[in-house]
Amino acid sequence: MFTGLVEGIGRVVQAEPQGDGLRLTLDAGRVAHGAKLGDSVALNGCCLTVTAIHGSNLSFDLLRETVVRTNLQAAQSGAVVNLERAMLADGRLGGHFVTGHIDATGLVKSWGPVGSDYELRVTIDPANGLYLVPKGCIAVDGISLTVAEVGGDEFSVWIIPHTREVTALRDRMVGDRVNLEFDLLAKYAEKILAARRG
Repeated sequence: MFTGLVEGIGRVVQAEPQGDGLRLTLDAGRVAHGAKLGDSVALNGCCLTVTAIHGSNLSFDLLRETVVRTNLQAAQSGAVVNLERAMLADGRLGGHFVTGHIDATGLVKSWGPVGSDYELRVTIDPANGLYLVPKGCIAVDGISLTVAEVGGDEFSVWIIPHTREVTALRDRMVGDRVNLEFDLLAKYAEKILAARRG
C-alpha cells in the first residue's frame, strides 16, 4: 500500500529484456537507503519488488503483463521515474490509498504553466471516465492528485510548482504515456452497481 506522495526520483541505469519481461535497474538515490531484497517500491505508481541491490542501484523484474500495461515499457537508460516505498503502518497518510496496481495508461494532451501553477490534461479511454469525478482522487505516475475537470475522454489536474520540481512530471511532454490508478472506492462501487444491474 502506498500514499501517492513521491519520495524521490530514480534514473534508469539499464533496461534489459528478460524472457518475456524486463529487468529494470535504476539509481534510486536516497530512496535506496535501507532497502532490502523483497521490499515493495512503486515506480511511476507501479508496485514492484526489489530483486537486487548494489549501493544506490535497485533492480526490479517486470512480468510481461506489467511491461504491456504500464509506461515502464518505454523506460530507457537515463529515463526518470517517480519512486515511493511502501507506507509504514505508523506513518501519516498524506495522500490517498494507492495500491500500486495500474488500471490504465493515458496520454498527456497538454502540460504547462497556467498562472503560477501548472495544468496537466490527460486523454483516457472514455470507458474509464466513470471512475473520475471533480475533486476525486487519482494517481498519475504514482502521484496522488485531485481531479480538476472530467470530460468524455480526458481529465485534468492542477499541479503546484513544488510537485512539478520534485517528481518526474518535470520531464513529461505532450504525447507521453502516464500510468493511472483510479480511486479504489470508485472501482468497488462500480463493481457492486454492475452486479446489481446484471
